[in-house]
Amino acid sequence: MVRTKVGNDILPSSIKFKIRLDFKGITKPGRLFFGGRNSEKAALEIREQQIGLLRNVPVQGLTIEDIDMSIDVYVIYDDVLNTEIAYAPVVFTVSAETVEDLLPFVVREEFRKIEIMSPDNVILTKMEVERLMFRLNEEVIKLLVRLERKLNSR
Repeated sequence: MVRTKVGNDILPSSIKFKIRLDFKGITKPGRLFFGGRNSEKAALEIREQQIGLLRNVPVQGLTIEDIDMSIDVYVIYDDVLNTEIAYAPVVFTVSAETVEDLLPFVVREEFRKIEIMSPDNVILTKMEVERLMFRLNEEVIKLLVRLERKLNSR
């Protein structure tokens, strides 16, 4: 549990935060006479798929309290890929038992923003900071392995 200082007392607490993830949709070209899907539709489909996974697959230490999909899809032209890329944002309101539990959200490619809603301050011991750094390292290594597999599969 996270600990916070209230007056002179140190009390256990959970950490509540809002996190924004923007899911990317890339235009897929059509085959023969059939049209491909546009990037906005692809982004919306990916967002729905990922939200379904996050809703239905429990993550230890995390409770998803709210999912806000009201932010409009936006499109950016990518000079490198020479195509338009659409992003479908979603904002999750989540409660976590520890700061470490936030890491799977923060190291995602889709991560854009985080807002800690409560508590106003958090007290971490030396051991908790060490454990946080270790978990951060693990998550970065997992991300690099996924990226390497993705590049090798092309």
